Amino acid sequence: MGVGLPERMACVEISEPGGPEVLKPAMRATPSPAAGEVLIRVAAAGINGPDVYQRRGFYPAPPGVTDIPGLEVSGTIVAVGGGVADWQVGDRCCALAPGGGYAEYCTAPAVQCLPVPEGIEVTEAAALPETFMTVWSNIFQRARLAPGESLLVHGGGGGIGTTAIQVAGALGHRVFTTCSAAQTAELERLGAARAIDFAHEDFAVVIREATGGKGVDVILDIVGGDYIARNIASLARDGRMVSIAFLKGSKVEIDLMPVMLKRLTLTGSTLRVQSLERKAAIAAELRERIWPLIATGKIRPVIHAKLPLSEAAEGHRILQRATHLGKILLLP
Repeated sequence: MGVGLPERMACVEISEPGGPEVLKPAMRATPSPAAGEVLIRVAAAGINGPDVYQRRGFYPAPPGVTDIPGLEVSGTIVAVGGGVADWQVGDRCCALAPGGGYAEYCTAPAVQCLPVPEGIEVTEAAALPETFMTVWSNIFQRARLAPGESLLVHGGGGGIGTTAIQVAGALGHRVFTTCSAAQTAELERLGAARAIDFAHEDFAVVIREATGGKGVDVILDIVGGDYIARNIASLARDGRMVSIAFLKGSKVEIDLMPVMLKRLTLTGSTLRVQSLERKAAIAAELRERIWPLIATGKIRPVIHAKLPLSEAAEGHRILQRATHLGKILLLP
């Protein structure tokens, strides 16, 4: 344990699989950084969809990883493990963590840490790592969104959606999104060419009309279910759909003929289980390509709420209601 660090820390643990009420305040031993890791005094932690799945018992922590939820944090480095050369005690950073973010202290691999961008408060930086790495790896690396191509993002009001709209828009892409009626104006202000009210409009019809029948080149989907067939109908020739969640279910019956005729690619991924080297490469590309755009104000994290760590259950309730705009953060 580093000099001056407490032996125990406040955290939030999952008492048993279930609803938000199973998130309970607790005390745990303060972790120590292993080789290649840093220990961060947490200023804020982001709440993400995988945290909900873990809480419900569907997405357990990988072997050897703490069962404390939380995949992204920001704060100040207070200790470094062996072999870490790029970070020092006192540096401010935000980090993709393997788990443990809902706590006063959290360890993270040094290669998954990024500097707090200029002009961003350290607490707001907690909205960046998991969300931006998910968007970048899926839209720009896996789906290979190329210059001049268009994008449809489902669930535009959440952290992933607001990030994807801004990043793709800042890089010159035409972006469409689905959202609630209350969110349309704000998402178009963020850069969406058209925000589609999913409750009153059929996005497949809107996309067909808006693109002159061509369709979009890439779709980032978090919904699944009956959206999948409409996604296939909404894709242009050689289009790519990336699935990163299935809010309406993953088991569907679809006609694959359009996939063959339009030469479509259907793919998907999760971030947590990818290799350290893969996540380090994503972080490095973000630092080079996107962090300068954040520093100049072209992209900004959208924050819906900052809650005390002890109110993690309420943060999960807000996330599940899906009426929020942007990220929900927890402050120890």
